[in-house]
Amino acid sequence: MIQPLKIAVIGATGRTGSRVAALAATDPRFQLVARVDRARAEEFEDEAGAVRVAVDFTTPESCVRFAAACARRKTAFVTGTTGLTVVQRAQLAAAAKKVPVFAAPNFSRGMTLTLHLAAEAARRLPGYDAAIVETHHKGKKDAPSGTALRLAQAVREGRADDAAVPTASLRLADVVGEHALTFAGFDESLTLAHRAESRDAFARGALEAALWTVGKKPGLYDMLDMMGLR
Repeated sequence: MIQPLKIAVIGATGRTGSRVAALAATDPRFQLVARVDRARAEEFEDEAGAVRVAVDFTTPESCVRFAAACARRKTAFVTGTTGLTVVQRAQLAAAAKKVPVFAAPNFSRGMTLTLHLAAEAARRLPGYDAAIVETHHKGKKDAPSGTALRLAQAVREGRADDAAVPTASLRLADVVGEHALTFAGFDESLTLAHRAESRDAFARGALEAALWTVGKKPGLYDMLDMMGLR
């Protein structure tokens, strides 16, 4: 009989973290060992040693502290925290030299495929203008969203240049997450759009990422790796 995966959820009282914890608690593939508040980085190190993977939805400052704790305890780390600075991304990469770290701004399979298609569209539509509109709930602090930034990166990768992709950010009511990338030519336009109906799309994806990450070699992974799109 396969033993359930021992997991800790960090930021378990937040919008997405609470859904990760709730789904893990009712899924026989997981044993939810700890629900961790984002402020408990110091206490977390002992708990990190008792689980095989930690899933983080907190703040950039908390994320890198928890990642470092997991690296010291040889525990896999999965994070959906966005808004990391260049320095914080480097700190996350440092943790990934010791343990597998899965970092994704969006754990939706549909959004991941959209990123893949965005790079391909940018490659196939030279000369078309590209722009992004993203909409989230009023409580979201970072703008543009991490997913919007990743979409813009996909466009740049497809075009093999560093040109900026204009992005508009809207914060409306309790919108979970909507992203639209438009390529506009003189006689036509193409829009790639994704809408999350529920945070469970992200929560389920994060749990699948946790299962996938455990047992991997140290390194920095994302949804494109998990879906075989890289």
